[in-house]
Amino acid sequence: MKERILPKNDKLKSDGENNSLILFNDEINTFDHVIKSLVEICGHDSVQAEQCALIVHLKGSCEIKCGMKEVLLAMSKSLNAKGLTTKVANY
Repeated sequence: MKERILPKNDKLKSDGENNSLILFNDEINTFDHVIKSLVEICGHDSVQAEQCALIVHLKGSCEIKCGMKEVLLAMSKSLNAKGLTTKVANY
């Protein structure tokens, strides 16, 4: 099977939805708390959660999950309950 290269503006869609969960930096939560929350709620492994926490710290925000809006809204609500600042965005 020959590999097919998609143009940069094409994205693979799942169920026609292009939603992402964005985590924002704050001065309150520790790295350990953020990492533990991402592992618990988003299903990240510890390395992925640590990388997301570092990106958020350095850049101010990071896309931490993509998928269906309803699922991401539930994750966002759970992360917000733990004191993290998140938003579900359509891209």
